[in-house]
Amino acid sequence: MSGIKGKVVAITGAGSGIGEATALLLAERGARLVLGARRSERLADLVTRIEKAGGTAVQIRTDVTRRQDLQALVALAGERFGRLDVLVSNAGVGTVSPLDDLRVEEWDHMVDVNVKGVLHGIGAALPVFRAQGSGHFVTTASTAAFRIVPAMAVYAGTKFAVRAICEGLRQEAGESLRVTTVSPGATATDFAEASTNSRVRAEITKMRDAIAIPPDAIAQAIAFAIEQPATVDVNEIVVRPTAQS
Repeated sequence: MSGIKGKVVAITGAGSGIGEATALLLAERGARLVLGARRSERLADLVTRIEKAGGTAVQIRTDVTRRQDLQALVALAGERFGRLDVLVSNAGVGTVSPLDDLRVEEWDHMVDVNVKGVLHGIGAALPVFRAQGSGHFVTTASTAAFRIVPAMAVYAGTKFAVRAICEGLRQEAGESLRVTTVSPGATATDFAEASTNSRVRAEITKMRDAIAIPPDAIAQAIAFAIEQPATVDVNEIVVRPTAQS
């Protein structure tokens, strides 16, 4: 199946930012959506907006650190639409800080969400895609997966891991499955607010306010990968502001 119209797409981290923008764009282009996020009230509002615009979407509260939540997300796609064509693993967290801060619990949380969350999605969707004979994994990484800067060592480590996992998945996928990694640069989301280090938070906010691109720019990249013919696998896309070094 090529294009976007009619495809069943599950999105994690759909309650705001890139996930929300991706849901709105894909719904506009005719995808049937299964939306997951921790904040159920944000999901409910998003589903209402999509349906009022003539789109199709369902929701389920999803914490990607819980393997069973990803299994439930994928199962909901099968129950409501009979299949799952695309899993967009977008949920992520960036509690960035210098290593000297020793915010070990925050390091653990980033690993749980950014790395294990992606693995939980793969574990839930891969058997379904194999049974169908088709499927597409789209995963949000970061330009931090290519370039490490101070205060982002652990965050970058998780995103390097995501790229490695997705590349391994691509090599194992065979001719019937597609694997795409999208790496955003500075994007106008609430990423900065996650940092508990006030200096780092201020620096990220300043950069965001000066040069960030809208979440829709990343949504457009995700849509581009999804809409390609089934024999075309767009493996990696990096999208950053022109002004970002």
